[in-house]
Amino acid sequence: MAEPIRVVLADDHAVVRKGIREFLEESGEIQVVAEAADGYEAVRLTGEHRPQVAVLDIQMPGMTGIEATRQIKAAFPATRVLILTAYDDDPYVFALLRAGADSYILKSAGSDDLVRAVKTTAGGGKVLDPEVAAKVVAQIASGRPGAAREQVEPLSERELEILRLAGKGLTNKAIGVELNISDRTVQGHLANIYGKLQVGSRTEAVTKALKLGWIVLDKE
Repeated sequence: MAEPIRVVLADDHAVVRKGIREFLEESGEIQVVAEAADGYEAVRLTGEHRPQVAVLDIQMPGMTGIEATRQIKAAFPATRVLILTAYDDDPYVFALLRAGADSYILKSAGSDDLVRAVKTTAGGGKVLDPEVAAKVVAQIASGRPGAAREQVEPLSERELEILRLAGKGLTNKAIGVELNISDRTVQGHLANIYGKLQVGSRTEAVTKALKLGWIVLDKE
């Protein structure tokens, strides 16, 4: 009998992790070797267990799934990354694909689809949720494939505004209050910024924007 596929599972909701784990292990072909509640823990546990697949959510405390994906792919290239999330917003999709995610499916997928996605990803294939795949096809058809841009795309005024505030150390919630927008909207803008600048964290984004001369942080 073949060895089960080893998986590290990362999601900040314990109940969600429990359900996903049960779906995966009921197949008899997958073993969840470790669970993480945040991005930092996901990277650490991936290094400790060296799973074939890391199954990551996007929104996690401390380190997002975007940054965790970048770090895992850079440090542990043999581990494949499958994003399992409720979000199919364009900024998240393309930021994660640029970060190196191998597969991207939504939590609305059935348990059989999830198991197949893990098996396909572990075998070297790629799986995109139909809604996500449609976005990728649309980008390619428009002649501006999000995952293939080599030039740094200019940021919008709102994105630059968010980066300036992030550079001052404000949290997503504080930035939202300052700009009168929700913290989820702030997170979406940051994901788009990461994609445009081809980085995986706010620190990298602020540093790159400073080097490009796009923002200046006022001394207080």
